[in-house]
Amino acid sequence: MSVAVCFCMTEAILTFSKDSSPFFCCTVPAKVRLHWVMQVLATIFGSIGLVSIVSSKNISESPHLTSWHSVLGIGTAIAVGGQLLCGLCLLFPKLINTYSVARLRLYHATCGLLAYLMAMATVMLGLCSDWFTSQVNTVVWYLCIITLLIPALVIMNQVNSGYLSKKKIEV
Repeated sequence: MSVAVCFCMTEAILTFSKDSSPFFCCTVPAKVRLHWVMQVLATIFGSIGLVSIVSSKNISESPHLTSWHSVLGIGTAIAVGGQLLCGLCLLFPKLINTYSVARLRLYHATCGLLAYLMAMATVMLGLCSDWFTSQVNTVVWYLCIITLLIPALVIMNQVNSGYLSKKKIEV
């Protein structure tokens, strides 16, 4: 489930990239819809994973929220939910009385980057669990970490250059 969440979130954010997206020739409204669909899929997959974990813990009568992975996972789920609400406000700006859609877009991009990094950190903490480290050897573990770090760096660069540059903050 976490692979699907990571893939969907990464691709959803990269739809706006001029350099890294296979959808660079699409119109902006098409990219917005694709971003929205991919983020909804990531949220659905994450919710299914969360429900599975909670039900598994309940069945085995294990305590909840006993690791940093689980605590950060709950924080990530809350952050993603907030981002979905903010994204809905951007999809339908007439529903809210905002003086600047551009400023809301900037906040959405900044908080979205934070939520994305929280999701990647949650998965990385899961890779540090005793169960996962006993299942894979050291080389595979490092490959998994690198597989998460490289897209995170690309996305941080994309959001920084696209939304957080000094020229755009003056909006």
